[in-house]
Amino acid sequence: MSFYDEIELEDLTYHPSLLLYTYPCPCGDQFEICVSDMRDGEEVADTSVQQRLISEIFTLVSHRPSSACNFLPLPPLLTPARPDPSSSSSTTQQHNDTPSLITYRHYATLYFILISTSTESPLALLDLIQVLVEALDRLFENVCELDLIFNFETLHAVLGEMVVGGVVVETALEKVVSGVKEGGGVRKRPIGGGAGGGGAGAFVGRAGWGRLG
Repeated sequence: MSFYDEIELEDLTYHPSLLLYTYPCPCGDQFEICVSDMRDGEEVADTSVQQRLISEIFTLVSHRPSSACNFLPLPPLLTPARPDPSSSSSTTQQHNDTPSLITYRHYATLYFILISTSTESPLALLDLIQVLVEALDRLFENVCELDLIFNFETLHAVLGEMVVGGVVVETALEKVVSGVKEGGGVRKRPIGGGAGGGGAGAFVGRAGWGRLG
């Protein structure tokens, strides 16, 4: 097995809210390795963590009955380790930044999924998803997974109107839609692509990681 580089742990950037270490790649991507894997003896950072996370979350969400609520616990990959009672190094800030809940909504073949901390209101996140979906529906005229695949820039633009620096700044539907249109309009789905294509999509939040090992 070949490796891109060998680096010291202190050279990596730690993200306490994700329990994850990252390292920049010259190509513009990032390498990642989670704390739980390091506890198990893993020393190579690659792209498998993100794929495992998406798989675990989508498996949990897609197997829930339609009558179930829209909230569920974290998958094992994101479950934080129990704090050491003899250690007092953990701070309130670290606790507040730790993922604590999955909030999702299911629309036809689309799943919209958010991972939140204890400082965020799950009900407010449900409203956020609703506004996001209504904005996409207006912009794409009956949004489907093909729209998000081929025109993901519009999805990013909608999120950019609603969330800045991790803070929700706008939830007024009309303002969100007009802001995206003023920013350059919306490209329609490819010819022959209709609403309700095959397969379900899961939107979790991050995309594009590199490989170190």
